[in-house]
Amino acid sequence: MDKYQETFETWNKIANLYEDKFMNLSLYDETYDFFCNILKQEQINIFEIGCGPGNITKYLLSKNPNLKITGIDIAPKMIELAKANNPSANFEVMDTRELSTLNQKFDAIMCGFCLPYLSEEDCSKLINDSEKILLNDGILYLSFVQGKPSESGFISGSTGDRTYFYYHSLEDISNQLLRHHFEVIKLFNVNYPKAESIEIHTIIIAKKKG
Repeated sequence: MDKYQETFETWNKIANLYEDKFMNLSLYDETYDFFCNILKQEQINIFEIGCGPGNITKYLLSKNPNLKITGIDIAPKMIELAKANNPSANFEVMDTRELSTLNQKFDAIMCGFCLPYLSEEDCSKLINDSEKILLNDGILYLSFVQGKPSESGFISGSTGDRTYFYYHSLEDISNQLLRHHFEVIKLFNVNYPKAESIEIHTIIIAKKKG
């Protein structure tokens, strides 16, 4: 079984646990608020990558019920939960690595904590694909954990199930964005408490230049 497949199976297996932990987590609300506030009134078509159980979707819709959100996730169980939590949004099972098959364009992309589960190559592809499916002046939200890619590896959760966790450098992500005509508007560093330490989660909000 490859790294991705094991990770995908873990997400499907722990979907309910993930929902319990993150559905009402307020840690990233400031970053979501910034994302919502920077959208123009007419920018309502949002594409969410790695939507999980719909926790971010639910928060965004609570801030702006006019948003039209389409969410994707690789785990069927996550999509099932997302639909139940957000009846007004649209969700489908889809591999993030297949964004190039989409023939629709969006006003903004929300990609909350998907990059930690994508390799450097696939992270680069996601940014490239995001440029193609975003309209000019479209907004892109990315979050990840800074670190040396060489230190990436499997991590085990409380259930013992494993996911492969990728670290990314801020310099590399920033350069990729620049290369694909994105301008970084805001950078956040959020302290995420872990059992015996604090993990810094980096959030970049960028705009596609017209």
